[in-house]
Amino acid sequence: MDFDIRRRMIIIFISLIILIYIVRLFSLQVLNNDYKTWADSNAFLKKTIYPSRGVLYDRNGKLLVYNQPAYDVMVVMRETSAFDTASFCNATGLSIEKFRNRMAEIKNRTLNPGYSPYTPQTFLNQLGNQECGILQELLYKFPGFYIQNRTVRQYDYSNAAHLLGYIAEADKQNIADDSYYVRGDNIGKSGVEKSYEKYLRGEKGAEILLRDAHGRIKGRYKEGELDVAPVSGKDLTLSIDIDLQAYGEELMKNKLGSIIMIQPKTGEILCMVSSPTYNPSILVGGRQFSSNFKELTKNPYTPLLNRALNGTYPPGSTFKPSQGLIFLQENIIMPSTAYSCYHGFPIGGHPNCHPHGSPLSLIPAIGTSCNAYFCWGLKGMLENKKYGSRDAAMDKWRDYMVDQGFGYPLGIDLPGEKRGVIPNSGYYTKSYKDRWNALTIISVAIGQGEITVTPLQICNFAATVANQGYFYTPHVVKEIKDELLDSLYIFPRKTGIDAKHYASIADGMRLAVTGGTCGKANIHDIEVCGKTGTAQNKGKDHSVFIAFAPKNDPQVALAVIVENGGFGADYAVPIGRLMIQKAIKGKIPDSELLLEEKMKSAIILRSVVQKN
Repeated sequence: MDFDIRRRMIIIFISLIILIYIVRLFSLQVLNNDYKTWADSNAFLKKTIYPSRGVLYDRNGKLLVYNQPAYDVMVVMRETSAFDTASFCNATGLSIEKFRNRMAEIKNRTLNPGYSPYTPQTFLNQLGNQECGILQELLYKFPGFYIQNRTVRQYDYSNAAHLLGYIAEADKQNIADDSYYVRGDNIGKSGVEKSYEKYLRGEKGAEILLRDAHGRIKGRYKEGELDVAPVSGKDLTLSIDIDLQAYGEELMKNKLGSIIMIQPKTGEILCMVSSPTYNPSILVGGRQFSSNFKELTKNPYTPLLNRALNGTYPPGSTFKPSQGLIFLQENIIMPSTAYSCYHGFPIGGHPNCHPHGSPLSLIPAIGTSCNAYFCWGLKGMLENKKYGSRDAAMDKWRDYMVDQGFGYPLGIDLPGEKRGVIPNSGYYTKSYKDRWNALTIISVAIGQGEITVTPLQICNFAATVANQGYFYTPHVVKEIKDELLDSLYIFPRKTGIDAKHYASIADGMRLAVTGGTCGKANIHDIEVCGKTGTAQNKGKDHSVFIAFAPKNDPQVALAVIVENGGFGADYAVPIGRLMIQKAIKGKIPDSELLLEEKMKSAIILRSVVQKN
């Protein structure tokens, strides 16, 4: 009996050992790829072939961004052995310490997720021709290292850095989000390079090379039968005019602010200037990228900030035409409705106003930028009994503002667009514990108080007035090679305000140019409609101007913001005048050269920054 029990126990024990071996062998050979990878790596080297990244053109076919050859130094850790480290460092321009640190970084699975000693790792990226040539001659001395062909971005113009964007090495989050990327790959980090990354990057190819017993490359496996050719990225035609862009950047030198110009009939952005800016070519290349990027981040004028999309400002009086449209649509006023102005809104010491005739109807109120007129209009709306309550009236007002393109991102095909602030009744109820009325918030009627907008939003509003009640989502890509443009940028978006009301607003904006606050924008052979703004802030006021032209066949809509530039007429209007002529005429007339020189040479920078 005891013998049978012992025999069974021995059989069970032996069976368990056999089962453990079977499970372990299955895990090693089927579930775990390390041994297969190790075996394959002895016989083959799978080299990634990187595709050519799509190139960028401006609307007139001028080449903006293209590719130049560059070279990465790759290493397969499993294949490295003792070599002359000093000789390697001399060839690559590295210190011994940096060499050791880089080797440690590659092996660190926290910094380099998915690391395997059997697969190629990027040791150095984007060597130039001369550096690569020196290393190539000595490469046989450094087992495990080889050269990988890549490309880097090159620029024919030093402009449009914020719009074009830059590429850099994919980080851990990029790699986790998309299996296309491995450590050492590049990815678009901003601008068009980021938002159109999946079109621009193309598809990687692969080349399988055969090794001998000593690991030396003997040629292509099966004569390349299993190789995969890369697919180049899509070329993009942008909507911008690079000459117009460059001109705008020149006008904005030594100033903080932005210029945006939109083609109203399409929503295509003709230029997007953010100042200060930088030359996009300085953010190219693995080694120079880091130092240059660090310098840009330390610059107190924040040149990496795209003020056109990410800057938020009180719109000031450029907001008034949008208020007039709401009041007309809601029958709070008619074009003939007149309000008195006693040098400002006369109740409770609210906003002052510069001298002009009184009383005024809507068109001259826009032309002279009367604060009181629009304060009366907002008071009339918020106190109108047809809405049932103050809160309902306020929310109705906000809904119109949102439909006109304020308060939320417009959806431009660039990353990072800010939304601005258009408050609703809940906002004020929370802020004032329900103790508020029209007089409490009256300054929103003239674009002050809690209101903030982006330069893109007020430019888009100018395009909406030009189109008499609709706009196309602003976009910077005009065409993707062999692809359809996103339908978001093709179909118009209506504001909910009847087209008939826009005629009065356009007439008021025209009067502002011919006999009001925008007189410096009056061009004898171009019928400009405009509106100035003087946006209050903690320092000197911002100078703001919106416009569209020509009035009866609008080709351009424009917004200019010069931070701390004072009155809208001081800097924003003259800069807008020059930009409109450059866009429509293609050149600046001789009669404008003195004005041009004055704007180019003007220096307007925050004194608080200058002291740093």
